[in-house]
Amino acid sequence: MNKKFLKFLKYLLIVLILSTTLILSYLYIPKTLESFDNRLRDYMFVLRGEVPHSNNIVIIDIDDKSLEKVGQWPWSRNKLSDMLVNLTESGVGLIAFDIVFAEEDRSNPTKIIETLGIKTDKEIPDYDYIFAATVAQTPTILGYQFQLSKDDYITKKSPEIPAIFIEKNKNTMENDRVINAYGSILNIPIIQDNAYSSGFFNNVPDESGIVRSVPLIIRFDEQLYPSLALEVIRTISDNKKVFINYDSNGVTNINVGDYVIPTDRYGRAIVNFRGGSKTFQYISALDILNNNYDPKDIANKIAIIGTSAAGLLDLRATPFESIYPGVEVHANIIDNILTEEYLSKPSWVDGLNIFHIMILTLIVVMLVAYLPILYSLFSIALIFVFDMYGIFYILFDVGLILNIFFPIMTIVISSIVAITMNYFLEIRQTGAIKEKFASKVSKDVMESLLENPDNNSFSAMDKEITVFFSDVRGFTNISEAMPNAKVLIEFLNEYMDPMTDIIIKEHGTVDKFIGDAIMAYWNAPGDVKDHADRALKATLLQLHATKVLNTKLRSDLRFKDVVKMSDEKNIPIIDIGIGLNTGMATVGEMGSSQRSDYTVIGDPINLGARLESLCKYYGSKCNISEFTKAHLKGDYIFRDLDLVVVKGKSEAIKIWQVIDFATPYKEQTLFSVSKEKLDEELTLYHKALNMYRKGLFEEALIIFQNLDESEFKTNTEIYKIYSQRCTHYISNPPKNFDGVFVHTTKG
Repeated sequence: MNKKFLKFLKYLLIVLILSTTLILSYLYIPKTLESFDNRLRDYMFVLRGEVPHSNNIVIIDIDDKSLEKVGQWPWSRNKLSDMLVNLTESGVGLIAFDIVFAEEDRSNPTKIIETLGIKTDKEIPDYDYIFAATVAQTPTILGYQFQLSKDDYITKKSPEIPAIFIEKNKNTMENDRVINAYGSILNIPIIQDNAYSSGFFNNVPDESGIVRSVPLIIRFDEQLYPSLALEVIRTISDNKKVFINYDSNGVTNINVGDYVIPTDRYGRAIVNFRGGSKTFQYISALDILNNNYDPKDIANKIAIIGTSAAGLLDLRATPFESIYPGVEVHANIIDNILTEEYLSKPSWVDGLNIFHIMILTLIVVMLVAYLPILYSLFSIALIFVFDMYGIFYILFDVGLILNIFFPIMTIVISSIVAITMNYFLEIRQTGAIKEKFASKVSKDVMESLLENPDNNSFSAMDKEITVFFSDVRGFTNISEAMPNAKVLIEFLNEYMDPMTDIIIKEHGTVDKFIGDAIMAYWNAPGDVKDHADRALKATLLQLHATKVLNTKLRSDLRFKDVVKMSDEKNIPIIDIGIGLNTGMATVGEMGSSQRSDYTVIGDPINLGARLESLCKYYGSKCNISEFTKAHLKGDYIFRDLDLVVVKGKSEAIKIWQVIDFATPYKEQTLFSVSKEKLDEELTLYHKALNMYRKGLFEEALIIFQNLDESEFKTNTEIYKIYSQRCTHYISNPPKNFDGVFVHTTKG
């Protein structure tokens, strides 16, 4: 059986075992780990921060300032009546109380006189009656509380509400998971009976004590009752009917008019908190009493009356803060419904989470199996980041709650298991490859071999590459100036090290060193995007590096004889010529059974070598073929050198000199004149060259000679070459001239 297929089967088995284990953990021990998942989601809320809300809700806050000025709670209900009147006169849309008035007003004058047994004919105000009458005359919804524990003192009073609940697809006990109440704490009858409606304000924290969802409905004495938030929505949408939709797992959503509110199976809405405390507008109750506010902040809005005072014990822990006013939880859920920006966790999300675990396991294990360890770890880190971002995006932009904890555990556990298995499965194979190829290939090729142990990438194949040849000019003179062979080798190493580093950094492969010459190529054995640009960039960086290198060598006492020679001849210590060509070549491991190497052969290689050797002839430092130029995407300064037939070939090709990057590299250039002078020179040169190729030798000669005599010229040979050719052709007019020059020597 194919080795690759066997390897795939091994890792696929690991994927199946891991994913099955993780899925069973997800399905059967979720309660144990759910708090971790919730905490991670809380961090996402904090990371997201505050987001805009509908601006349709204002909180009337019985805050510490109000308690200090008006007095301790509970206040006389005539003051609350004044608040309702002021809000109504300001054009409030709806008023909701996050407060229950379960006892009579102890400051009620009627009650005080009755208690003291005082008889009087004067009309004594009844604060409870006044407040009840005001509630009846204003758009006010009262709040109350259900008793959800059997341990509480139970009262069995039921509030009357105008809502009509219609339950769809409910199967008595099988899918009825709505929270059941054991009792209720209602407003005193005179107040409760005068209100248009009311809703419960129970905020039920989860096992970790944090409010992340709120019940929209609670069942009491076989009857459904709406929360304060749901009743507000029902009232403003002017719908009496509320549809509760079930599936086999429980409640799926609640439908009020145009609003379809997703819930969990218990009828709870998950709160999409808009931010930390005081995200919504707060107005002090004292300011409402004193009419010290802008009516525009109240007009047509939903005003929720509640408290942020610590002493009144209505503070909750939320994903944003551990101390958060309970009244603002109601504001958040009402705003979620108004904007329809919900968070939901439908029953089918379990299937999606399971699929998520399976896919992550497969990806992580296969990355470890088929990538080098550093690449796989980096890729896994990227997957982690993108996966968390995906969960974040789906949470807040789609409104779907996915499990966070298990994907993290999947990535971590799969990585650890796969890396461990990878080590034990491949350590012997890696040793065998090293033993077999260590004496045959370079370090880079060795690493590629280890990444591709089946060695298919190293069998001979045709592939497009860009080949590079470089040579040190006047190396014979350098060798003769050296005091001994040891210093010569040290000199070569000083040159070869930075040149090789540049090639490798630009993703090239150094094929071989031939004395002072370097042969390299791009796009083999691995693919290199924009390989022609990579090769040319390495070339120009090498030419820039020789400037720095010459300065360094000049100060090195080991090479003082070479420095002296260069000064006497007025030449650089190191001057190089480079040729580049691009084409289809044969690449692969070649040689004998005793000694082989991964290398490249073919006509493009030979042409690359010819181009390098022509640098001296044309007075250039970098020659490229028309084939390489056609692949370039970057910006460079070119000179059209010649249309030639090189030795050993019969077809003409155009060759180009690459002078430098179009944009100066580190504010340095490879030419000695200003950019303006260079542009002017190249414009004249290409004009003369076009004349030459059209057979206008006399006109071209004038320009070439003027350029050759210029003190600002950037090429000392090319103008002499064309001046000589023009002079020859003027004296010996050619027949059928096509501009092609035939080289009969290599350089």
